[in-house]
Amino acid sequence: MPALKEKAITLLGSFTVLSLQAASGVETLFTVPVGKVARVTTVVIRDISATLAGGTSFAFTGFVSGVNLSAITAATTTKYAIIAPAFAAECTELASSAAFQITKTTGSTGAATAVFDVFGYLTN
Repeated sequence: MPALKEKAITLLGSFTVLSLQAASGVETLFTVPVGKVARVTTVVIRDISATLAGGTSFAFTGFVSGVNLSAITAATTTKYAIIAPAFAAECTELASSAAFQITKTTGSTGAATAVFDVFGYLTN
């Protein structure tokens, strides 16, 4: 029987990003299993440790770019943000073994961590 990740939009993976500052570079949030293709539908950012002020440009592999998270101005474990492409936007599926990554182009000015939940589905 196929796994739920192949039949429904579900949590593909969660990853704690240890630094959201620009100088911290690129981090992998999810790696596509061998023999599968992934289609990411949304990303949830939660459990934010500090302000993301200054974080005006984050990008996600084949998904969205120019994401501005600077409105999150305080640590929070009860609030979250949903990152999704614009309505009818074209995204790129991720091939087998591909990494879904966050690039912190203009990251937060201060040190902050957060958990990123990647939602979508897998197919052959």
